[in-house]
Amino acid sequence: MATKKQATPDIAELSVEEKLRLLYKLQLFDSELDDIRILRGELPLEVEDLEDEIQGLVTRIDNFNEKLANIDNNIAEYKNKIKESEKLKAKYDEQLHDVRNNREYESLSKEVEFQELEIQLSNKKIKEAKEEISLLTEQVEVAKKELEVKKEELLLKKKELNSIEKETEKEEKELLKKSEEIAKNIEPRLLAAYKRIRLNARNGLAVVRVERDACGGCFNKVPPQRQVDIHSHKKIIVCEHCGRLLIDRPLSHNILEELGGKFKEILLKEQEEEKRMLEAKAKKGRRTTRTTKVKK
Repeated sequence: MATKKQATPDIAELSVEEKLRLLYKLQLFDSELDDIRILRGELPLEVEDLEDEIQGLVTRIDNFNEKLANIDNNIAEYKNKIKESEKLKAKYDEQLHDVRNNREYESLSKEVEFQELEIQLSNKKIKEAKEEISLLTEQVEVAKKELEVKKEELLLKKKELNSIEKETEKEEKELLKKSEEIAKNIEPRLLAAYKRIRLNARNGLAVVRVERDACGGCFNKVPPQRQVDIHSHKKIIVCEHCGRLLIDRPLSHNILEELGGKFKEILLKEQEEEKRMLEAKAKKGRRTTRTTKVKK
């Protein structure tokens, strides 16, 4: 006989408190993921920019080399033209000794003069081409040096990025898995609202606690009646000013306790801070009482 699968609770049947617990857990995990991404900082973009710059330099050097090759070919053509013109000039000079009239002499003289001009023009173009080669060669050397610098910089950036990713890879995967698992149990409408608020919030906080009678996101005061509603967990309350989802401090502490690990450490630090503040407040109250008695 086949065993029946245990029915999973319907998302719509979750109580408001259960929904708040899921949302706050999701926020905690997503905030931890944000911290990891902040740790990486602009490194991924810097690596991408450097790779683009290197590709651009490689393309520039290739273009320079192509131009240099074309100029070399042009110089070779000019040298061939000079050789042809020199042959023709020598031929016409030889024919000048055998002319029979002035007309032939003038015609051959013009041909000799034309070949001399062709030689001069080719030599001029060779000189200009060599000057262009010198300029392009300098540009190639500058680009090669810049390329080496960028490659070294990229190597360092990649090494730094790989080091950070290696340190955080395991933690990031675990956090992503937990975040995705929790998100599956949140009703689509709430999840969409959560993502929208996170996207628009500068610090990525969509679910915040009420701290000292104020919203933990925008720090505007939360009216007393709304605080009562938040503590009752009967409906989801949002900040009137920034639209963030609000939860009470005791519930958040309960969730931090439940999650344990680094979240438990966060809770302990907060409790220590609260204790110091209460002690400081009590100490200030005793001083005020003594001062009043002295005045009397």
